Amino acid sequence: MSHTVEWKIRLDIFEDDEGTTKAHMVLDTGTAALSGHGSAHCHPADMNVPEIGDELAAGRATRDLAQQLLNIAERDIGAVGAPPQGARHAIGWPT
Repeated sequence: MSHTVEWKIRLDIFEDDEGTTKAHMVLDTGTAALSGHGSAHCHPADMNVPEIGDELAAGRATRDLAQQLLNIAERDIGAVGAPPQGARHAIGWPT
């Protein structure tokens, strides 16, 4: 059973007037779109390194999106009659 798909991800990163870096990530699967959000704020006592804020905000948006995907997968696994995650054996969809 061969299966190939292409999902597209768009990531926008911007800094607002208060110094908060925000990331907005959109995953387009072709049939659905999910959005992840993340932010980072430089402490006033820290050196301002924009790349670090970008990395933190993008990482947090990615983590948000990843958790949404895992939640959807768990729901879909249950919808096809698989037992809940704690009741699964070593076969099937491992964590």
